[in-house]
Amino acid sequence: MSSGDLSYDRARHESRGISPGAGAKVTKRKREFDEIGYWSEVKLEIVSKYAHAYSTILANQRGLTHYYIDGFAGPGFALSKTTGEWVLGSPLNALNVAPPFKRYFLIDLDGGRLDSLKRVIGPRSDVELLKGDCNDVLLRKVFPQVRFEQYRRALCLLDPYGLQLSWKVIAAAGRLQTIDLFLNFPIMDINRNALWTRPDRVDAADAKRMSALWGDESWRQAAYRPSAQGSLFGDVAVQKVSNDAIVEAFRTRLRDHGGFKNVPSPMPMRNSSNAVVYYLFFASQNDAANHIVTDIFSRYAERKGA
Repeated sequence: MSSGDLSYDRARHESRGISPGAGAKVTKRKREFDEIGYWSEVKLEIVSKYAHAYSTILANQRGLTHYYIDGFAGPGFALSKTTGEWVLGSPLNALNVAPPFKRYFLIDLDGGRLDSLKRVIGPRSDVELLKGDCNDVLLRKVFPQVRFEQYRRALCLLDPYGLQLSWKVIAAAGRLQTIDLFLNFPIMDINRNALWTRPDRVDAADAKRMSALWGDESWRQAAYRPSAQGSLFGDVAVQKVSNDAIVEAFRTRLRDHGGFKNVPSPMPMRNSSNAVVYYLFFASQNDAANHIVTDIFSRYAERKGA
């Protein structure tokens, strides 16, 4: 795959006021910007492709208003490890979707990143930048504006850096029945912090974060099974199940407890060593959305990293 396949159309973005030049002015504070690998660029491309299809369909639905929500918006740009060039982040990709979303809710805990994003975007009445923990901001300020009876719908991206997301947000999105959700399930961070071979040695704070993401402590039963020597979580050995089994358990949970009708098999996202870093989940109420994302995922399933 050529690097050009993952690049953006410079002229199109410059024409809409979101240009690489504008981003370059704020890159001196490197702590605000991430270097991303091949599969992170693939993720951005997948979400962008679906956003275009989603906005096209919703714009043609009379009486419906559709929004874009990003819980971990970032500064607007990232540096590609593959090409060495600047890549548009998910919020800027969404802002370049045509037909456009009616409103954009862009959230980040880091005020410096939001300041950079604000400088890139410029003054726009349809964009709301919200500083804070998305677990709080989404429940208090954003989701109440996307109620079913208000004929509002939203595409939401929740792409945390690790174990920073609360199940309460995921379940609230499912209950609303108005949200199509892309979700980063950070399996590498989960394994590093919570799913140890000896679960009794996991730090209590990390176990608590895992329970917050999963929604309760049933992750323990999903992730471990008793060994032949004894029962679960006693002073005896237990066996950790495979990543695939854990991911499938979370997929089932999104359907059975999260309130989402459709949850296709997620897309594994890898690092330069080909190890899976996270799984990109999609969840929605709409059968057509499910078909679109399944088709998009299938196009990337056989790709190899750079």
